[in-house]
Amino acid sequence: GKVIKQILASGVDVFLDIDWQGAQQVRKKMPEARSIFILPPSKEELYRRLRGRGQDSEEVIAKRMSQAVSEMEHFNEYDYLLINDDFNT
Repeated sequence: GKVIKQILASGVDVFLDIDWQGAQQVRKKMPEARSIFILPPSKEELYRRLRGRGQDSEEVIAKRMSQAVSEMEHFNEYDYLLINDDFNT
């Protein structure tokens, strides 16, 4: 809170990588803040990307998918929606 406000006061934009609950808290404290939700093109593509990493077990992937789907249910609470079609960027 305080550090972020100091950075903003210096004229620097701040990006936070937070979940929907965190975004909700930021909106309450800083209504002027803008939020961006980044979505994969589809759930299937998200699964493919997670598997393509080759570092997580199926159990971990299933848990991450469940968390992602839960997060995606809140996309309409954000100011902007960005679909990440190109995973390499």
